[in-house]
Amino acid sequence: MDQAFHDALHDFYTCWKASSLQGLQKFISEDYKAREISRGEIVDFGYEESIRGWEQGFAYVKGENGSWELEELSVIQIRDDEYLVVVTATIIVNEKSLDTVNLFFDTFKKIHEEWKLVRSYIEAGVPKETLHKQIRQKGFFAGGR
Repeated sequence: MDQAFHDALHDFYTCWKASSLQGLQKFISEDYKAREISRGEIVDFGYEESIRGWEQGFAYVKGENGSWELEELSVIQIRDDEYLVVVTATIIVNEKSLDTVNLFFDTFKKIHEEWKLVRSYIEAGVPKETLHKQIRQKGFFAGGR
């Protein structure tokens, strides 16, 4: 993995875990496009909606004195200037993790010498135990953040 991308991804995770909208926002491309699946419903959205979603999520975590649990499952270079990152995210409140995770397939692209999040596909509300059972059985993902 490209060291500059590795460093940027580390900073992205740090901002996410700190619920820093200002920090995370600098990584999101203004041309960002995403699709989220939640309870079978498909929602497509862009940059502005993404920022509002992060703002709401971060406000919830901060309001509950919670924290984020991120697990990097895979990082795949898909082009010279693009990486696909597969990561799960869940919230911990009162030292208890939620029973579900959001599974992110995030594409980062190098734009003007900066790594930007340009696309996401998100499966929201995935039962944590179901996903982790699959990962353990197949053993094909490596990582952890």
